[in-house]
Amino acid sequence: MLGKGVVGGGGGTKAPKPSFVSYVRPEEIHTNEKEVTEKEVTLHLLPGEQLLCEASTVLKYVQEDSCQHGVYGRLVCTDFKIAFLGDDESALDNDETQFKNKVIGENDITLHCVDQIYGVFDEKKKTLFGQLKKYPEKLIIHCKDLRVFQFCLRYTKEEEVKRIVSGIIHHTQAPKLLKRLFLFSYATAAQNNTVTDPKNHTVMFDTLKDWCWELERTKGNMKYKAVSVNEGYKVCESSAKLKDAVFAHCYVLSITRWLASKRSSINRRQKEKPHLYLEGDLCQFGLPAYFVVPTPLPEENVQRFQGHGIPIWCWSCHNGSALLKMSALPKEQDDGILQIQKSFLDGIYKTIHRPPYEIVKTEDLSSNFLSLQEIQTAYSKFKQLFLIDNSTEFWDTDIKWFSLLESSSWLDIIRRCLKKAIEITECMEAQNMNVLLLEENASDLCCLISSLVQLMMDPHCRTRIGFQSLIQKEWVMGGHCFLDRCNHLRQNDKEEVPVFLLFLDCVWQLVHQHPPAFEFTETYLTVLSDSLYIPIFSTFFFNSPHQKDTNMGREGQDTQSKPLNLLTVWDWSVQFEPKAQTLLKNPLYVEKPKLDKGQRKGMRFKHQRQLSLPLTQSKSSPKRGFFREETDHLIKNLLGKRISKLINSSDELQDNFREFYDSWHSKSTDYHGLLLPHIEGPEIKVWAQRYLRWIPEAQILGGGQVATLSKLLEMMEEVQSLQEKIDERHHSQQAPQAEAPCLLRNSARLSSLFPFALLQRHSSKPVLPTSGWKALGDEDDLAKREDEFVDLGDV
Repeated sequence: MLGKGVVGGGGGTKAPKPSFVSYVRPEEIHTNEKEVTEKEVTLHLLPGEQLLCEASTVLKYVQEDSCQHGVYGRLVCTDFKIAFLGDDESALDNDETQFKNKVIGENDITLHCVDQIYGVFDEKKKTLFGQLKKYPEKLIIHCKDLRVFQFCLRYTKEEEVKRIVSGIIHHTQAPKLLKRLFLFSYATAAQNNTVTDPKNHTVMFDTLKDWCWELERTKGNMKYKAVSVNEGYKVCESSAKLKDAVFAHCYVLSITRWLASKRSSINRRQKEKPHLYLEGDLCQFGLPAYFVVPTPLPEENVQRFQGHGIPIWCWSCHNGSALLKMSALPKEQDDGILQIQKSFLDGIYKTIHRPPYEIVKTEDLSSNFLSLQEIQTAYSKFKQLFLIDNSTEFWDTDIKWFSLLESSSWLDIIRRCLKKAIEITECMEAQNMNVLLLEENASDLCCLISSLVQLMMDPHCRTRIGFQSLIQKEWVMGGHCFLDRCNHLRQNDKEEVPVFLLFLDCVWQLVHQHPPAFEFTETYLTVLSDSLYIPIFSTFFFNSPHQKDTNMGREGQDTQSKPLNLLTVWDWSVQFEPKAQTLLKNPLYVEKPKLDKGQRKGMRFKHQRQLSLPLTQSKSSPKRGFFREETDHLIKNLLGKRISKLINSSDELQDNFREFYDSWHSKSTDYHGLLLPHIEGPEIKVWAQRYLRWIPEAQILGGGQVATLSKLLEMMEEVQSLQEKIDERHHSQQAPQAEAPCLLRNSARLSSLFPFALLQRHSSKPVLPTSGWKALGDEDDLAKREDEFVDLGDV
């Protein structure tokens, strides 16, 4: 029987209730408490951060073997994070190998990163929320980055337990006002201290010049134009005036819906701006100040329905085809309004019914693809595989782990997203078709698919600056509702859908399959996913550019107040030192060779694999123009009515896809051309670094990709050293990779999930998962079969 009698042991319902209180003597507790007092562990606060509550003599459990040991310290809660200040941090202060985040420590949890809070009462685990009548002896916190923290409160003073537990529950689960986010406190306090990284050349797409530059880069300026019709968000303001008649009704419905799901803080929530509750409000889901539309489209048409029903440009291919997106018109029941909307779409069709927009294919992502509910349900099941409270729980689920993984459908959703992106790529690359993505608000799946298509087709998006600019263009300026989808305000759990995390997982599949094609690493993707929950960066804490600029003070009437200067997540120097940033850059990346001669200009837009593909010439028949054969289909779609078929039959689409897919994978890879992933079942894998990094049992000491990378960087360091000896004139110049090996010199002792899992402790693992013992029969039978099994403890 595995030991369960240690302080707060197990925490699971399967464990028998212990017949004693603790093995720890009170003298030991007082001794540890005295040591903590003497050491005076300091709490580091960010500008604007305030301490709210704290508790001393808290035991933080550390997973080790089949029992749980821990370290005593203080548990504190601020308006930014929950932090544990232990008295024995020697193992955590290894500067040689530590991949440190300057904002968030290893024992810090931002309030936005808290997923669920559990309490253990008499060895029974229960979810904690609201006001508690009885306080737990053990606190378990599940984080959105899949960390699990366990704190024993048995030796903490009762008053401190009440204060710290109530404070954590309130500040992590109670609904918040947007202006109460720590983002604004930090920006106000650090307004004069914020320094941007001069090396950060990410295109923010917040000026007309940025959009014109992107048009020029993609050669789309011959067919499309950047417009400033929404400069100062005039279209959003006109939208608010047009909706005055229905505004009050929508607000009452949203408040009623909120009151039904929440139990407290009613008076404070009623003071919040009503538009934060309107799911279809343009100011939340609508247009940026600047965007791109087809050249013949009159700008006044954009204002007609506040940007809905307008084809908005995303990206242009080298062959002239383009990727567009469009949000549906508001659903109306009145026949008169429906007729107006139909006439509006007819006008757009007639305006653009002429070359060079010969062929277009519509992709309705709202009705013919994934639903947000599917994504939410799949990830809810998927993440439970990695939120492991203890070692025993890990081994109990080990036998059925793959069946649980399959039943979650998360990997299948990734495969479907990549497949849809390949289908669109085939239309643009092989058939020279324009593709129009349709979605209700064009701010969720449109962002996901359009970003994947550009990542596959445009090598610029596979550089770090290009990738960051892509997220700025398609997600931030594209109006993805980060505030709602990440549930930062804790106002509506049903709106929390990890669409952006799904995108990063899809990107990881590409990075994992084609490492030399990407300038960034999987570590970069992992820390980017962690940055979703750090509220000092504005990138992922607003629903739209309009909402951001309004709350920053740029749209306010108070001209005396200085607009807030909010940080962006792309300034990585805020989180990491230069040494740590080297792990974000891929040493395997193959830079694009520079072309010297102008006569090769005509060939540089041809992908290597495209030359072997059976291309379909664009059809220039005057009878088939933009929307010519899809007008009725498109209008019905945009008016919220379902249709039975797309323009092409499913069999034809499947044949074209398979021919395109097989042809590409039969050729050698051009890492600066078209890039397609493998989407067969075994090729779609679990993103181990992100999902398994906190589980010691799932890691390999001295193995995995870290061992390969270590040897590679050592070779690079040796080559650079030889180069320095050859060229002494440039001895002071060092390549950025030269410092990287010092982080990996002890690679034999590092985990396969480096740099997040560092020097791991050796733990004795069972020969078989504990749930499999019964299947082996009695002890005599087990002794006979002992040689058939391998002890994993020394592997």
